[in-house]
Amino acid sequence: MERLLLPPMRILITGAAGMLGFDLVAIAPAHTSALSRDQLDITDEQAVRDAIARIQPDVVINCAAWTDVDGAEGAFDDALEVNGRGAGLVAGAAAAAGAWTVHVSSDYVFDGSKASAYVESDAVGPISAYGRSKLAGEEAVAAAAPDAHTIVRSSWLFGVGGPCFPKTIVKLASEREVLRVVDDQVGCPTYTGDLAVALLELAASRVPGVVHVAAGDSCSWFEFATAIVAAAGESCTVEPCATSEFPRPARRPANSVLVTERGPEVPALPSWRQGLEAFMATGVVTA
Repeated sequence: MERLLLPPMRILITGAAGMLGFDLVAIAPAHTSALSRDQLDITDEQAVRDAIARIQPDVVINCAAWTDVDGAEGAFDDALEVNGRGAGLVAGAAAAAGAWTVHVSSDYVFDGSKASAYVESDAVGPISAYGRSKLAGEEAVAAAAPDAHTIVRSSWLFGVGGPCFPKTIVKLASEREVLRVVDDQVGCPTYTGDLAVALLELAASRVPGVVHVAAGDSCSWFEFATAIVAAAGESCTVEPCATSEFPRPARRPANSVLVTERGPEVPALPSWRQGLEAFMATGVVTA
């Protein structure tokens, strides 16, 4: 991946060792500072303030997050500490230093009951502990940096820099003759390589408030899995099933499709099929 050409600005990326952070670091301008969780715990208020004072960024892109959706059900306070309080600490320290915050949020802030795609002004209503922690983060960022933030909701992230659905499906398809995948949850599988570009563009343009940035079309997990198996050249059969057949600790929204109502100020991403093609082209899984 090539570094993105942007107007001169100092960028700080938190959570830089995660899946999204990995792709951000790969294309960010050379003068970007990138801190992993080991280098900066965003729940440590003094450490956050010290890092921002030292680096003096113009923009902070916060990718640090608790991402264990099912684990959050039994550890809500821990998830909330990172996704809620930690997000607010980053935004508050950035605002105090005169920096803009780009904060990454989730489709899980919605309950999934809407019959059509969700837009930014739709009412939120998370149905999982993880979703509640991400909504708390949105609220904390908006309160801590009311005039200096972009909250970016995305959907069904996958990428080369961490565990993700395509990697899991390719592995299982190489081991099994049949895979059963839920067909009653729909979303926008979003390649982190595409989302990373959009985040840097938003860091430069400083679009205020909440924006939806996800792949340009939608599918079910079953449809996504079918395309992954085909792209990997596996002979495994993929069959549809209902969510009720595979109960998990955390409820998932049935509808996670995100679109923007804010027009051309919000970057448009390629389709999930294009994202999957780019992902497979990296060679991170054997095709």
